[in-house]
Amino acid sequence: MTVDLDHVALAADDVAAALGGLVGGLGGRWLEGGDGVGFRWVQVRLGDHAVGMTVEVITPWRPERHDFLARFLARHGEGPHHLTFKVPDLRAMLERARTAGFTPVGVNLDDPAWREAFLLPREAHGTVVQLAEVGVALPSLADRLTAAAAAGGLGEPRWWPEVPAGASAHRSVLARVVLQTTSLPAALGLFAGLLGGEPVAEDAGMAELAWPGGGRILLVEAADAPGVVELHCEGLPAPQRVAGTTFSPVRGVQVLDRR
Repeated sequence: MTVDLDHVALAADDVAAALGGLVGGLGGRWLEGGDGVGFRWVQVRLGDHAVGMTVEVITPWRPERHDFLARFLARHGEGPHHLTFKVPDLRAMLERARTAGFTPVGVNLDDPAWREAFLLPREAHGTVVQLAEVGVALPSLADRLTAAAAAGGLGEPRWWPEVPAGASAHRSVLARVVLQTTSLPAALGLFAGLLGGEPVAEDAGMAELAWPGGGRILLVEAADAPGVVELHCEGLPAPQRVAGTTFSPVRGVQVLDRR
């Protein structure tokens, strides 16, 4: 089963400020937006169709319908919320996950265009993992980026604030998500074993995994609280803080590339 790391999502109260940082500060490419149950979302590509990763910003909307995000922000403030992995067959993935000892929650198989389920932070090393099956054919990422640039963003309803001009000095490329874990073997069991990440680099207490679409996660074993701790970007001259999240220049982590 081919699984792909689709995006990293950040929870934010102020979407305008988040877009200002991602597009105006980091030089990201505006992609699309829409709404869900209890939240609205926008996506920005830090990179292009060939390199980089997509960042999603989610913000509360009509929390009386579902207050999960409002509760998250009240408890934790702005910051990383979840990682979304797209799977070709969600039912088969749920069976594999349960066999491996995981307990998916929020399972919704009703909409053939978008089926989803979640692994909670206690099982997903401090973050939420969303498993999603998309049942409709989408244009290529290159075509979507081109269309978004021409239209000022894709998606309906067009609720988002005016998107700032992209940074002229540089365009940062999101190289990897850095996720801290208290057990590297257990994290590899999830992100490599179940979710199909290919180990591409390793060192003592560290392992980097890659997915077909270019997404990467650097797992770092530490005694501190698990979860996404920062995002590494190529082409970024100095650290920046956006939506409660640290975007840092790619640093030498002394990993050994095994390819």
